[in-house]
Amino acid sequence: MGGFRSRSTSGDKNSGDKNSGDKRASSQGGGRGHADRRRGGGQSGYRRKSESHRQERADARDTRGSGDVVRDLVLSVLRQVSSGDAYANLVLPKALTRAKMSGRDAAFATELTYGTLRAQGLLDAVIAEAAGRPVSRIDETVLDVLRLGTYQILRTRVDDHAAVNTSVELVKANGEEKAAGFTNGVLRSITRTPAKKWLAKITADRGPKVEEIALQHSHPRWIAGVFNTALGGTEQTPAADLEEALAADDARPLVHLAARPGQMSGEELALVTGGDEGKWSPYAVYLSEGNPGSLPPVQDGLASVQDEGSQLIALAVTRAQVDDDAGRWLDLCSGPGGKTAFIAAWGSGDGVTVDAVEPAEHRADLVRKATDGLPVRVHVGDGREPRSVDGLDVPAEGFDRVLVDAPCTGLGALRRRPEARWRKTADDVPPLVSLQRDLLRAALSVTKPGGVVVYSTCSPHPAETVEVAGSVAEETGAVIEDATALFPELAGAGLDSA
Repeated sequence: MGGFRSRSTSGDKNSGDKNSGDKRASSQGGGRGHADRRRGGGQSGYRRKSESHRQERADARDTRGSGDVVRDLVLSVLRQVSSGDAYANLVLPKALTRAKMSGRDAAFATELTYGTLRAQGLLDAVIAEAAGRPVSRIDETVLDVLRLGTYQILRTRVDDHAAVNTSVELVKANGEEKAAGFTNGVLRSITRTPAKKWLAKITADRGPKVEEIALQHSHPRWIAGVFNTALGGTEQTPAADLEEALAADDARPLVHLAARPGQMSGEELALVTGGDEGKWSPYAVYLSEGNPGSLPPVQDGLASVQDEGSQLIALAVTRAQVDDDAGRWLDLCSGPGGKTAFIAAWGSGDGVTVDAVEPAEHRADLVRKATDGLPVRVHVGDGREPRSVDGLDVPAEGFDRVLVDAPCTGLGALRRRPEARWRKTADDVPPLVSLQRDLLRAALSVTKPGGVVVYSTCSPHPAETVEVAGSVAEETGAVIEDATALFPELAGAGLDSA
C-alpha cells in the first residue's frame, strides 16, 4: 500500500492535472448452440444447441426435476451464470430464498455452486481429457452437469457413485436424456483416477511453471501471471508465494462484518453475533455461516457486511495526517456506499461532512441507503469532472481528504466473484487504467495543499496500482507516502511498502 501527499505550504474433499502544491494519495493494490448430436471417440458427444431449441429445453427444465432439490438448484444457478452472464453472488441467495433452503442444504448448495464456478478451468481440462474432446464440443447444459459432477468427485467428500448417478439424473431431468450415457461414461472415467493424478496428467508438458501452477489452482494463465509479477516472480522463477496466493484465492470466503465506528466495536459485534474478531481491522468480525442480513446489529444499522480489506482502505482515509482538517471529505467513486458510510461514521462526531459522487443513479441510491442518518451528501455525476458534478460545492482551498476507490479488474476479489476470473481478459486492463489515471488526477485537483488522497483498487495488478500512482505523482508533483505506516496492526504481516 502506498500514497500521495499534497505538499503543504507550511511543510481491499469438502461439501480483479496539475495543481498548486504537492498532493498525496495512498495506493492499495489492490447461450450457445442445438446442433445435431454426433457420436465421436467411442462416446456420445453433444454439441451446443441453437436458439430455436432453447425454449423447449427450458420448458422441460421448468416442469421436471431430478429428485435432488439441492443439485437442481445448483444447476439452475450454474446455467444462469454460464448462459445468461448472471453473477452467482446475486443469483444464488435469491434462489435459496425462493426454495426456502437453509442450514446444511443451503451450505452444501453454496459450496457446490461457488466451488464449481471457481474451479471451472481445472474441471474443463479434466472433462476434456476424460471425454476425448474439447469442452467446446459438449452441449452447454451437459457441460454444466459434468462440471458439477467432476467438482464433487475431485474436490468434495461426496461418494463417487452418488456424484455420477445424481449427474445422470440431472441430465435426464433437463431434457438431455440421450446424453445420459455420455455423462455416465465421462464421470466414471474421472472416478478411476485420483485427484492428484489428474492434476499431474493435465499439467504435464504445459510449458512454463507459472502456467502449470495456474491450472493446478484453476486460474487463467494471464491472471496467474499478474499475481506472479505483483509478488516479484519471473516467468523462469515463479514467486515463492504464488501458489499460496492462488490457493487463498480459491478458498471459500468468510462473511466479514464491519462494526460502525462510534456505534459499536469489533469486540462487541463479535460477542453479539457469535463471530470471531478480525485479525487486521479493529472493526472486523468474521462469520463462518448464517445470513448476516438477519443479525440485529446489521438490521439496526450498527454494523454492515464489508470485507476487512475495504475497512482498512476506509481507515487509511481517517488515519492519514492532514494539515488543519476542516472536515470536508470527498468520496469520488462512492457506490455502493460501504466505505462512504464507514468514513462518515468515523468523522461524524467531529463535524465532518462527506460528499459522495457516483455516476450511476441506481448505485447512488445504494449509497443513500447505506449512509442513511450519516452526514453524507450524495451527488450523481462523473468523478473525472468533479467541478461539473451537480450540487457538489468544491471548497476554494480544496477537500481535506479524498477517497478514490477506483473501478478496476477486481483481480484481488475473485473468490467472492467465482465466475469473474473466466470472464475477464487482459484486454480489460488498458481502458480501466486510463479511467483510474483520470480519476486520480481529478481527485488531486480538488484536494487542498497538505490534504490527502487515498487511491485504492481491489486488484494486485501493477498497471492498476503502483504504475497509476507513480505516473500521476510524477505528472502532478504529488508525493507518494507509505500507507502501511498507518496500520500498526499489520506489523509482521510481511507487507512491502509501495
